Amino acid sequence: MTAITDVRVGQGFDVHRFCDDEGRRLVLGGVVFDGERPLAGHSDADVPAHAVADALLAAADLGDLGALFPDDDPQWADANSIGLLTEVSSRVRAAGWRVSNVSAAVICERPRLAPHRAMMAANLSAAAGGPVTVTGRRAEGLGAIGRVEGIACIASAVIVR
Repeated sequence: MTAITDVRVGQGFDVHRFCDDEGRRLVLGGVVFDGERPLAGHSDADVPAHAVADALLAAADLGDLGALFPDDDPQWADANSIGLLTEVSSRVRAAGWRVSNVSAAVICERPRLAPHRAMMAANLSAAAGGPVTVTGRRAEGLGAIGRVEGIACIASAVIVR
């Protein structure tokens, strides 16, 4: 039996607004969505990767993504967020934890995630070092997400010793 001190749960959240920068691409879960409007951000603005990373960091009590990779540091400009998630996972393992499961709920009106969900989950799982499930949710026209102003993601992570 696993002692309660050997299991931790963390939550992560990320949101980015859409932009019209023709030099950017929409990246979600390490998948490029060609022809879709990109998200604004210092890095590649991969919302699910950021939320998963923050959930893992919270569970391991290792700070947050902004503290590790500040958005005012030019070193992280246009950074590949799957790479950032890989680094976070390495830090979680170095602290004596392993990823048991992560659930990421991506909230957007578009693009349609269903055709890409399996690849997103595979990319996130490989970077996180454990299984990551990806689900898609719509805001049903409500709020900024419902008005197609951006994309958000909520993630929950379980780590064990």
